[in-house]
Amino acid sequence: MEYGVPKEIRDLEMRVGLTPAGVQALVQAGHTVYVERGAGTDSGFSDEVYRKNGATLVYSADEAYGRADVVVKVARPAAAEHHRFRYGQTILSFFHLPVSSRDLYEALVKSKITAISYETIQEDDGTLPVLLPLSEAAGRLAPVIAGQLLMKTHGGRGTLLSGIPGVSPAAVAILGAGVLGFNAVRAFLGVGAQVTVLDKNIRTLRHIDDMFAGQANTLLANSYNIGRVADFADVLVICVLSPGQRAPILVPRDVVARMRPGSVIIDFSIDQGGSCETSRPTTLRDQTYIEEQVIHHCVPNVTALVARTSSYAITNAALPYLLAVGQHGLPDVFRELRPLARGVNLYEGCLAHPGVAAGLNQEVDANLPDYLLVGGVA
Repeated sequence: MEYGVPKEIRDLEMRVGLTPAGVQALVQAGHTVYVERGAGTDSGFSDEVYRKNGATLVYSADEAYGRADVVVKVARPAAAEHHRFRYGQTILSFFHLPVSSRDLYEALVKSKITAISYETIQEDDGTLPVLLPLSEAAGRLAPVIAGQLLMKTHGGRGTLLSGIPGVSPAAVAILGAGVLGFNAVRAFLGVGAQVTVLDKNIRTLRHIDDMFAGQANTLLANSYNIGRVADFADVLVICVLSPGQRAPILVPRDVVARMRPGSVIIDFSIDQGGSCETSRPTTLRDQTYIEEQVIHHCVPNVTALVARTSSYAITNAALPYLLAVGQHGLPDVFRELRPLARGVNLYEGCLAHPGVAAGLNQEVDANLPDYLLVGGVA
């Protein structure tokens, strides 16, 4: 099997689809890996390190795409990459198709691409194994981001997350207690913030209460409680996930308008469209904006801030699936690995994932082979 690793071209997207260690594993399994020169530079991986680990270095993205049966990326392909798609190729990345531009979907269909989206690869127990480590990283980044935005130099309230003796710590509300939310709770408690967690699942809240020995307040996530915490929160962190679908709007504009001037919203659901009515995507170059006197941070690829850690995490999680693709080939690998079959958003240009299809206001292709009917939630 021939794999291609092009350099990411989106602004300040510093992660890379495959680390040198991942390249070595694929090469040792008998495969060829074409890595575009400079692809790993921003993650701290030199071309020479890739070469020493068995990569075949190529001089352009055209070569990385053109020689590959399987393209391994992080961010979904940008418009400038669509013409590089090879007919019948397989591409793995974080596609987030329901909130992507229509031209990407049309380009994938036109080139009969099999698009495997990392955020929808799903184990039988519901775990999203490739998304999981990035959620961990994002959760642990949350207090770093919030602490900076609360400073007066960034327009914040001038509040120290931890407080000091005689002065209360910042009040942090975390909406969603999945992997990202759990790690955000851990990180904010670690710096001494006052934390309230909201989730719709009482068992999840019990788990939070047990794990953190009651240090975090817990509330059921309903419109009343969301409004209550917004009234006093210095920081509102949104960590809502609906695999393959657009995120639901849980924080309406009138709730944002009640928040105190200079408070902060970090909407980690923005890669699925955002769960706050006032959220809109920002970039690592221009990370924030102010709406209703509240600072909004809505960066879809926030873990690119820690590109080296994130690139290792993606490779560690995705490598077993990449090796399986090489071992079994398509389509047999989908018969062997149900989790990978659930990650297929398009199969040879045909819609294959129920959640993604719903997000695009379309239906799953009626002629899909049986081994892809495991798509979506188990």
